[in-house]
Amino acid sequence: MKEIYKPLFEPFTLKNGVQLKNRIVMAPMTTFSANPDDTASDAELTYYAARSNGPAMVITACAYIQANGKGFEGQFAADRDTMIPSLRRVASSIKEKGSKAVLQLYHGGRLAVPHLIPNGETVSASSVAPRLDRGFYSIDKTPRSLSDEEVVELIKDFGEATRRAIEAGFDGVELHGATGYILQQFFSPHSNTRTDRWGGSLERLTFPLAVIEETKRVIAECALQPFIIGYRLTPEEPETPGITMNETFALLDTLVEAELDYIHMGITDFWSKPRRGVDSKQSRMELIAEYVGNRVPIIGVGSIHTPDEAVQALEQTGIPLIALGRELIVEPEWVEKVEQGNEKDIKTTVNPNDQALLQVPEPLWELMMNVKGWFPVENV
Repeated sequence: MKEIYKPLFEPFTLKNGVQLKNRIVMAPMTTFSANPDDTASDAELTYYAARSNGPAMVITACAYIQANGKGFEGQFAADRDTMIPSLRRVASSIKEKGSKAVLQLYHGGRLAVPHLIPNGETVSASSVAPRLDRGFYSIDKTPRSLSDEEVVELIKDFGEATRRAIEAGFDGVELHGATGYILQQFFSPHSNTRTDRWGGSLERLTFPLAVIEETKRVIAECALQPFIIGYRLTPEEPETPGITMNETFALLDTLVEAELDYIHMGITDFWSKPRRGVDSKQSRMELIAEYVGNRVPIIGVGSIHTPDEAVQALEQTGIPLIALGRELIVEPEWVEKVEQGNEKDIKTTVNPNDQALLQVPEPLWELMMNVKGWFPVENV
């Protein structure tokens, strides 16, 4: 490989001692391609296997941990023990190719899809309706506020899903606290207006911290070897009131104190600037990297396509790990091509005739082709 790209291939050791073979992570991306019973499909297994040879770690699409938390068509589940064989197939498809396999766990909360969940009743921290339009579906249903007992049960179910991930052979779990899902809903002043122990000012951190503590308790009890725990967050919200950069710093402090193995940013543009909460010309990633320092490893992400962009992201911010999302769909052999000195052959656009070559499941492929602006599609 070229000398300039060597930083991408230096090994990295997480806080729990797990060693990653390089600095590239596959970001979690929904495939919409599970079987009708919410087990992982053969097409998904092929999709993961095709992308697991190069990256040090592959984070799966989010798996829901309660039946009322399902947020996508064709989403595989982690909410019951009968799903363990399905989860085991996902973990094996990744690990057999040499990557660490991390299962992303989440609950959609108020962003769950009504027709996919029991009785069509969405739940959240508070009864505040979302305004979601992702281009292929929208949600504006007002959720029911969870009772104290239900919040406690939800925390336990994150732990139960972690146990299933361990039994299925995953190397770790990532708690999905980004993109407006339940962990973010409890932290957000927009969606959490509670006045009990799960609400208030920065007491809104109580729920995310309780989920982390329960996850760590289960890992200590069930894992026979070091097991990764990460947390994904979105630094800001567009709503007012909403999460600001200042509140993100408070969340980061809490996550650092929880001794996680990594924190994963949920940003669509790596170099995007903050909306409010700080007066700075630096990007969010630069501010976060500077604030966290070496206290916990950060995974950066967001519209990184070329190895030059990846190296720039590492060197300019000092973060240790870069996640590639859509780029690994477009180019499954991204890491291998850089390592072999064939970076000029890396594709950054999608050819409409290449579905079989890229081994992308049909439901995901249809969205890639039909949702304007989601993927750069070539004219053929």
